[in-house]
Amino acid sequence: MGVSSGLSLTGLDRMREVLGRAVERAEVPGLVALVHRRGETHVIALGTTEVGGDTPMGRDTIFRIASLTKPIVAVAGLILIEECRLRLDDPVDDLLPELADRRVLRRVDGPLDDTVPAERPITVRDLMTFRLGLGAIFAPPGTYPIQRALAETGVDSGPEGPSVGPDEWIKRLGTLPLAHQPGTTWMYHTSADVLGVLIARAAGRPLGEFLRERVFAPLGMDDTGYHLPAGELGRLAASYTTDPRTGALVRRSDPRDDAWDRPPAFPSGGGGPGLLSTVDDYLAFCRMLLNKGRHDGATRILSRPAVELMTTDHLTPQQKAGNEVFLGSGGWGFGIAVDGGRDDLATRPGRFGWTGGLGTTACTDPSEDLVGVLFTQAAMTSPRPPRVFQDFWTSAYAAIDD
Repeated sequence: MGVSSGLSLTGLDRMREVLGRAVERAEVPGLVALVHRRGETHVIALGTTEVGGDTPMGRDTIFRIASLTKPIVAVAGLILIEECRLRLDDPVDDLLPELADRRVLRRVDGPLDDTVPAERPITVRDLMTFRLGLGAIFAPPGTYPIQRALAETGVDSGPEGPSVGPDEWIKRLGTLPLAHQPGTTWMYHTSADVLGVLIARAAGRPLGEFLRERVFAPLGMDDTGYHLPAGELGRLAASYTTDPRTGALVRRSDPRDDAWDRPPAFPSGGGGPGLLSTVDDYLAFCRMLLNKGRHDGATRILSRPAVELMTTDHLTPQQKAGNEVFLGSGGWGFGIAVDGGRDDLATRPGRFGWTGGLGTTACTDPSEDLVGVLFTQAAMTSPRPPRVFQDFWTSAYAAIDD
């Protein structure tokens, strides 16, 4: 038996059962799953908002979406590009003078003073495609001098985010050499934070204000932002990580736990600390991209060519090398991953989306007219998706019945 969306009721029931087992196994305290196809939306809310709590997960529960912030900030960058306030191949030096005249390490594992001049300036395109030349280095903490410097300066401060404001943060970043020449290598995360600072300076106001005016308000994303009204704090799900020794969920120590009713010192474009949102708000964002930049047939956020540009893989094989654990057989557009092959039920060329390290995932598949959003509270322990993510996507595609 099917529904008008072309999803089978049997398949949706199986999704509820499979995701329910993840809650029963205590892999997550709770979750909210959403599948949208052909204008019809199905939502499953299971478990509780905290371990041992009695508040049930609801469709309106608010989550820390971490790196799912990245595609939203890329859209904000594209808005400014379409208005010619930013240009893809212009150097960022005018707005970010802290990043002019870069030095680049001769070797990523070398001393900080063993550098050569950058072969060219950093451009807006470099930030949009994560080819700034600096980012997450996946080696044990403190292995390389550049890793230690990123941590010691507070430039890389993990999911809790920097304790300083954007101007001080970009100033500290400007004291460090790049790990690679601009434009040559995809490196995760840092480009998105730099893009957030660039957007704020180009727009002449804080990043959160620009996102509210140009993205959230037009899309009706009323529960999305860097902080919450005091009266809504009770809707925020607790955040957990996994104890590597016991496998048990433990509450994350987050300096913002008593401060979610006010803006963070650093509104991160990359997700640390990222935006707060609900599954329905994030669906509105994904549907805008699915509809080539238009919201519900009325408000236009981006042009169709801009969305197509954003969701095209911009990386060469050489730029992807070493990042297969992140990108698989696919690549990277502007702030978002783009599938390149048909590796399993849930991947196919042209599907795009990303994950948030605190337990969120969302993808849009134009070929199936489908959006999937899964929000949980359990932080990822590896770049590889956890079992609950895999089971969600398998169940969503297995429910297709046409």
